[in-house]
Amino acid sequence: MKIALFSDIHANLPAVEAFFADVDDRKPDFIYCLGDLVGYNIWPNEVVDEIRKRNIPTIAGNYDFGIGRNIPECGCAYKTDDEKANGAVSISFTNEIMKDEQRQYLRTLPSHIKVEFQLNEDKLNLLLVHGSPRKINEYLFEDRDEKSMLRIMADADADIMCFGHTHKPYHRIMNSGAEGQDHFRHAVNIGSVGKPKDGDNRGGYVMLSINDNSSILDKESIQVEFIRFEYDFEKAAKAIEDSILPDAYAESLRKGI
Repeated sequence: MKIALFSDIHANLPAVEAFFADVDDRKPDFIYCLGDLVGYNIWPNEVVDEIRKRNIPTIAGNYDFGIGRNIPECGCAYKTDDEKANGAVSISFTNEIMKDEQRQYLRTLPSHIKVEFQLNEDKLNLLLVHGSPRKINEYLFEDRDEKSMLRIMADADADIMCFGHTHKPYHRIMNSGAEGQDHFRHAVNIGSVGKPKDGDNRGGYVMLSINDNSSILDKESIQVEFIRFEYDFEKAAKAIEDSILPDAYAESLRKGI
C-alpha cells in the first residue's frame, strides 16, 4: 500500500498543481494532507478549492486554524521583529481575501487523523498531525532529543507519526522497546509542497509504503520515500512581488529557505 502525504502548501497554487501532476503519475492508494493550506501567497481560496475538489482527507495546520477563525494570529514562531512584521502583513492579507465558504472549510478541519492497521496479529498505528500530537504549532525538528520524541509518540500511541510545520523533511527510526523486545517507531517530517526551507526550492512530499509484512518489530518493513518535484517557483514569487505581501517571501521561494 502506498500512501502519499503532503503539507504546508501556503497558498502556492503553482506548487500544488505541480504536486498533483506528479503524485497522479505515481498512483498512490491514499492521499492525505497535513495542513497549512493558506498564508504567505495570493491563492488561499484556490488552494482550498483544489483540495476539496479531490476530497482529500485534510487536517488543520496552525495557519488554517487562525484563518478559519478570522483571527490575526497564526501561531507562528517568528524569531525577529522583521519576521513578525511580515507575518502580520501575511495574516491580515489572507484574512482579507479569504472567502466565507473556504474559511468555513478551514474552521471545520480535524486536528489529527489516526489510521490503525491490523497486520501480523498486531496493530500498527499511523498518526497524522501538523505540528505534534500535543500542540498544532509545536516544532519537531530533526535534532529533537530521542527520549522526548519517543515520549511524544508513546503518549499518542503512534508507531508511525507523520507531520509537517517545520518545512524540513526527515525520517528518524527509534527503538522504544525494552532489551530483547524491539518496538520500532518512525517519526517522519514530510517537508513542504509550497514553502520549502531546506535549501531546495523544489516542492516536496512523502510516499509511505506499508505492506502485509510491515511490523513494529522490523524497522525495514516500513518504507519512506522523499519525493521532490519541479514547479514554476518564479510565477509564485512574482505573484508575491505584485501583491502587498513582503518581497522576502518571494526570495524565500527562490532559494528554498
